Amino acid sequence: MILTFVFIVAFLGILISAYFTYWVMKRDKGTPKMQEVAGAIQEGARAFMKKQYSTIAIISLAISVIIFLAYYLSGNIDLGWKTAVAFILGALASGVSGFIGMLISVRANVRTASAATRSLDEALRISMRGGSASGILIISLSLLVVAGVFWFYGGTLNPTEVPLLIVGLGFGASLVAIFAQLGGGIFTKAADVGADLVGKIEADIPEDDPRNPAVIADNVGDNVGDCAGRGADLFESTIAENIGAMILGVALFPVFGLAGVIFPLVAHALGLISSIIGVFFVKTKENGDPMKALNRGYWVASILSVIGFYLSTKYMLGNYWMWFFLAGIIGIITSIIFVYLTQYFTENKYRPVKSIAEASKTGAATNVIAGFAVGLESTALPVIVISLSLIGSYLLGKLSGVAHGGLYGTAIATMGMLSTAAYVLSLDVFGPISDNAGGIAEMSDAPEETRGRTDKLDAVGNTTKALTKGYAIGSAALAAFLLFSAYMDGVSELGNRVFDSINLANPIIFIGALLGAMLIFLFSSFAIRAVGKTAFYIINEVRRQFREKPGILEGTEKPDYGKCVEIATSGALKQMIWPGVLVIVFPVAIGLILGPEAVGAMLMVGTIAGILMAMVLNNSGGAWDNAKKFIEDGFGGGKGSDTHKAAVVGDTIGDPFKDTAGPSLHVLIKLLATLTLVLVPLFLLVH
Repeated sequence: MILTFVFIVAFLGILISAYFTYWVMKRDKGTPKMQEVAGAIQEGARAFMKKQYSTIAIISLAISVIIFLAYYLSGNIDLGWKTAVAFILGALASGVSGFIGMLISVRANVRTASAATRSLDEALRISMRGGSASGILIISLSLLVVAGVFWFYGGTLNPTEVPLLIVGLGFGASLVAIFAQLGGGIFTKAADVGADLVGKIEADIPEDDPRNPAVIADNVGDNVGDCAGRGADLFESTIAENIGAMILGVALFPVFGLAGVIFPLVAHALGLISSIIGVFFVKTKENGDPMKALNRGYWVASILSVIGFYLSTKYMLGNYWMWFFLAGIIGIITSIIFVYLTQYFTENKYRPVKSIAEASKTGAATNVIAGFAVGLESTALPVIVISLSLIGSYLLGKLSGVAHGGLYGTAIATMGMLSTAAYVLSLDVFGPISDNAGGIAEMSDAPEETRGRTDKLDAVGNTTKALTKGYAIGSAALAAFLLFSAYMDGVSELGNRVFDSINLANPIIFIGALLGAMLIFLFSSFAIRAVGKTAFYIINEVRRQFREKPGILEGTEKPDYGKCVEIATSGALKQMIWPGVLVIVFPVAIGLILGPEAVGAMLMVGTIAGILMAMVLNNSGGAWDNAKKFIEDGFGGGKGSDTHKAAVVGDTIGDPFKDTAGPSLHVLIKLLATLTLVLVPLFLLVH
């Protein structure tokens, strides 16, 4: 009966997503010039996604065979094929989530641009509902896939064993997400860097100027990076968190029965309903603040999530419900704090971004110093919040008196943080839709009033993309803690031995921990370097076109946009392979050579290093970007000034930080946990 409720909500979410898609598609598509620009963006995005997902499919099929062989060699054939099938389903659903999100966003962008010719409110609602169509669909699919596989594998009849069988879902989703985020991030930032450095600094033309040969590739990148990449990211976040919490629920089966195992699914279903309702509260006046409208919807979703947790804990967790309800509230409060902390460090209303803009007056070097300092500073408060959330929810769980209640309390706090995931993901997709709308307005010679509205939405979109990354890394931290606990339980159960601590005084274990931290730095280097290599070719191509066709800058010749799209596509697909392969091969090698205990140390320290690195990269990049926009609004001389040129350099450095390496680390943290959890039998076989 309870699982039926989850299925009903998941299908309801899919229907609501279809309604929002229909509503957006019925809006006016704008002038023929707007439609021409939007058509080029759609074509480029489809071509890239088709090639990218073909590559990912080949890698996924190869890994599914390796998973089956690992279990086959350990004598668990039944567990092997079920895990391999779950892996393929997780990968497929993650791929579908990202692809559909991209298809919606590249159609909502031109309708937002058209609406901006009439009113700010209409443009805001179209871009938000376009984002919501994607966000709601992705969370609905994650619920449907986990609940469906749990039911199909007989979870209602044998709930204590099935959660371990579906771990492959999380690994499959994480694998697709890491390549989707890497490939999309490399594409979008290589195009963005190329467009900015040659267009803004060398040619002194505005952003999204149709004379820039890289401008279409830049707008394509917003969709394949922020929409498809982040969609796959949060899809696998919810799946990984659900599975980790369900595995912990098995330990409490004697107390709560089936309800304790499937509670995460019910909590997320109620959170999905809350997010859907929150979307309908987003509206503004012509001279209003779009960020306030978006925050209003977020508050509605958060308050309704509190009510949802009250109902679910009281109905499903018996006499202990109050302690776990409070743990869920801690998670919801944590998500709110993370959203506002990220706004503080990346929005131009506040001290961090203003300090970077002020530093830009003395050149690019001081801009970079100030921006990097902001990124380092931004780790302190979020880490304190995560720590307080973990210890608070753990103690509440302990106070319930239930065995393993402390860990279950942290699981429920994670559910609380992810309860508004559908709304936050809608905010993320809102960003590239509004950004593209501004580009389309600029390239189609829309009136200044229209561009003013799209600029306002674009500035807000930069903040929503940044806060989504902050939210994602916060939820990744809590989810990784769950998965780390699940890994230790898996080693204990499958290895018939107690594994409940990591002894860093053991040199083998210490080496595993050290290698885990090193992996984070090496992976980040690969991701950032990949952007630089691809951008190198785009910069040279834009320079070549300007040099060989002087009529482009004079407005008498049309640039070859397709060539830059082709270069970005080729470079992104080539450069995403090595970082992606690294994070798969590296933990497997540690497990085979050093053993499962060293893998546990790698997970623990790698997670800590990954959280800190992601915060530095995300927040410094977001702050550099909005410092540039703050200057473009008139500070320090405005567009074209030396202050602005210095800020463009900082923004360009921050591009691969915030949109390639940083978001990829969110996925890496959970990929390490799900990968090693799936391969526990292989590690135990060797050791």
